[in-house]
Amino acid sequence: MKYLILSLLAVTALFAAQSKQTFTGAITDEACGRAGHSRMRLGPTDAACSIACVKELSGEYVLFDGREEVYALSDQEAAEKLAGQKVTVVGTLDAKTKTIQVDSITAAQ
Repeated sequence: MKYLILSLLAVTALFAAQSKQTFTGAITDEACGRAGHSRMRLGPTDAACSIACVKELSGEYVLFDGREEVYALSDQEAAEKLAGQKVTVVGTLDAKTKTIQVDSITAAQ
């Protein structure tokens, strides 16, 4: 019984350690990532290029923080709606995979 309680406490502590964070950046695609859309330019705008890259190259939407970090996003449908835009993402980061488990994505103010 003692081991069961300790195990439950350890699991609870692990889940509590993964707290929600707020990230800001632009929704882009993994092919363009940090490099920008100028080399691919599969559409007249960044949004169109991102959408085309995801659909035509079987890519995924990502969040680029504008400096150096690129994060995968668990919610691809919400990301598509805001492709090419600056956004605020609230979620939990898996540091190993650099994936944000998305709770919400909204256009940045």
